[in-house]
Amino acid sequence: MAIPASETSTALIQNDIVVFGLIAATLGVIFWLASGPTPFWKKFFAWVPALLLCYFVPAIYNTVGLIDGSQGAIYNPIGSRVLLPVALVLLTMTIDLKGVLSLGPRLLFVFCMGTLGIALGAVVSFQLFEWIRPEVVAGDVWKGMAALSGSWIGGGANMVAIREVYQVDATLFGQFAVVDVAIANLWMATLLFLAGRAASIDARSGADTRAIDEMKSRLEAYEAANARIPTLTDLMVIIGIGFGIVGAAHAAGAPLAAWFSANVANASRFSLDSGFVWVVVFSTLAGLLLSFTPMRRLENAGMAKIGSACLYFLIASIGMQMDFTQLADRPWLLALGAVWMGVHILVLWGAAKMVRAPLFYFAIGSQGNIGAAASAPVVAAAFHPNLAPVGVLLGTIGYATGTLIAYWIGQVLRLMAT
Repeated sequence: MAIPASETSTALIQNDIVVFGLIAATLGVIFWLASGPTPFWKKFFAWVPALLLCYFVPAIYNTVGLIDGSQGAIYNPIGSRVLLPVALVLLTMTIDLKGVLSLGPRLLFVFCMGTLGIALGAVVSFQLFEWIRPEVVAGDVWKGMAALSGSWIGGGANMVAIREVYQVDATLFGQFAVVDVAIANLWMATLLFLAGRAASIDARSGADTRAIDEMKSRLEAYEAANARIPTLTDLMVIIGIGFGIVGAAHAAGAPLAAWFSANVANASRFSLDSGFVWVVVFSTLAGLLLSFTPMRRLENAGMAKIGSACLYFLIASIGMQMDFTQLADRPWLLALGAVWMGVHILVLWGAAKMVRAPLFYFAIGSQGNIGAAASAPVVAAAFHPNLAPVGVLLGTIGYATGTLIAYWIGQVLRLMAT
């Protein structure tokens, strides 16, 4: 049976099944071209990562009106609520926990400085625009900025929680949602682009990449020594584990979130009333526990590749929500968001430079805050598929702390606004 996207949509394609097929076919074409069937495409993808096209091509579809990425079920629930947690389960099952811990305290330091950069960026951008264009930050704009800080330190669940705390007007909230999508997604696209050049960037900056290089080498050596041609049984077991755990996580997550909402004071500040947060926690925890069992050997049959395929589809589903024309709708709020993000990047860069951190630490220190578990593993996987769980771990920290930190950022902005 056909599933319509929305009766109010003006997109040319309004059937979710057709959109799903278009996105899947697009990913297939991109990866086929990236394999270098001709010299032209070999040269092209030497400069433009396939991952970036997986994001931008669906965004072009949305911008020109071929599809409507804000409607239908492609991103939610298929991409974010199904394929993302499946990817988390499968990729976390392959985790080398000892190797992740060996990445050391520098990674956590860079991540925390990324959080500080978001908080400092809110204050700096508010004060700057109060000086040069006070009308941009007049009235209750501080409330919208508080909500956006929740999104940029943890994700959408934190943003909604702050909206409820400060009773942000629906129109203002929607305007900052556009800023969130535009600025955060462009920054994510930039990180995906830089990921393909990590080796040369790290070499020029003199970064200490030994911990990451050792982990990658160990993973690649293990895969080379143990890889096998997967059987149908292998694939069905992998799929069964991934989707089965995600189904169980959704079954437990919703009532658990409802219980916390009804019985725990200030549960929303820590996103404990969000069912999706519990889905992410359960999926990650289940994958981590299974990584200590013989089930981890399924990696030899390509379990990480199946998880990565789910992530690539998620990237496309995120990209199809981007409308390039929205960048000009509210130019001054977008400028505010750009300054804010610029401060975050500057603080993060300084912290990474201080401890000679590689580009991976810089990228995941940023996305662990701004994208949390929804996009941090995507960016981490762009460096190496088996690094995705690192993004999950940092993203979970963002979920846990984002609402509380955003609440205090709102308090500071409110004082500045009076």
